[in-house]
Amino acid sequence: MSTAKQKESFFRRLVSNQMFIPLIELLLLAVINLINDPSFFKITLGTNTAGFPVLSGYLITILDYGSELAILAIGMTLVTAASGGQDISVGAGIAITGSVILRMLCGRNSRPDELQMPIICAFLIAVLAGMIAGAFNGLLVSWFKIQPMVATLILFTAGRSIAAWINNNELPIVSEPSFGYFGNFIPGIPVPTPFFIALAVMIVTALLLKFTNLGLYVQAVGINAQSSRLNGLNPTLIKFMTFVLLGICVAVAGLIKVSRLSTINYSVVAKDIEMDAILAVALGGNSLSGGKFNMTASIIGAYVIQFLTTTLYKFNVKSTALPAYKAVVVILLVVFSAPVVREFMSAKWKQLISNKAKKEVA
Repeated sequence: MSTAKQKESFFRRLVSNQMFIPLIELLLLAVINLINDPSFFKITLGTNTAGFPVLSGYLITILDYGSELAILAIGMTLVTAASGGQDISVGAGIAITGSVILRMLCGRNSRPDELQMPIICAFLIAVLAGMIAGAFNGLLVSWFKIQPMVATLILFTAGRSIAAWINNNELPIVSEPSFGYFGNFIPGIPVPTPFFIALAVMIVTALLLKFTNLGLYVQAVGINAQSSRLNGLNPTLIKFMTFVLLGICVAVAGLIKVSRLSTINYSVVAKDIEMDAILAVALGGNSLSGGKFNMTASIIGAYVIQFLTTTLYKFNVKSTALPAYKAVVVILLVVFSAPVVREFMSAKWKQLISNKAKKEVA
């Protein structure tokens, strides 16, 4: 094989690799921050208000807040792959599950002196609530054949009101210090706890996909539901299951969110996070119309989104303007993912390699 053909073959393999897009975006953001301010990558070891050692820096912030987004991206990837649509109610779901946790811990008193039940029990009840919310969405999508974004619009609209109703429109506060460990730091461990929680979810997901046929079934249904039915699968059940699994991920993210402040603000908590979760899936190179997926790419995409958010804050961009910048990323992503653009870039690269080969021969 000639050198020109080898280069062309290497370029095609590189560009067609699903990890190419998120890694290039990660590299681009890193270069921008390195040029603008090298101290962006500085990590320092200090102490928090309780006197325990903690790591701080922009990279730690990305690792911290990107972890809860990575958890949501895992569930969103499965939903997208199976249903060919997205769940826009995950932010409201976080408000509901977080409100359930606080309700269980505080009981009737919004300012209790001690917890009314163990944190693990409150979390398991919140997981059940998340699964119920996911089952509601899944039922509308899989059984009633409603387009996912339309079906989840119901909880997107009503979810935060439900969350407020759960606690009688009060803002409960948990005074138990150990509750704050889940969204901040465990004493003596300088790395943010959400990273370890996300790591645990990643490991469980990896084992689930490796030792069961869930991933294969989800992709088969997403590619062609009718064909998968003819091959003995139940597309309705599989789509339903993905929404329930997303509900579990939402409950885990809900625990992290309310643990950060030991309280909740129903209208603000996890605001617009559903768009970040969807964008993480897209940045991972996964098709938003369903089918084949790469979970690792989605997780990297989640950290890329947080990297972008942190970078924009570093450039003093106001929080109200963040969606506009992310919209630009979506537009660029859609454009460069379009088949006509890919074909154009491939043709130009082929022409470039060919011209270079001719010059070498001459």
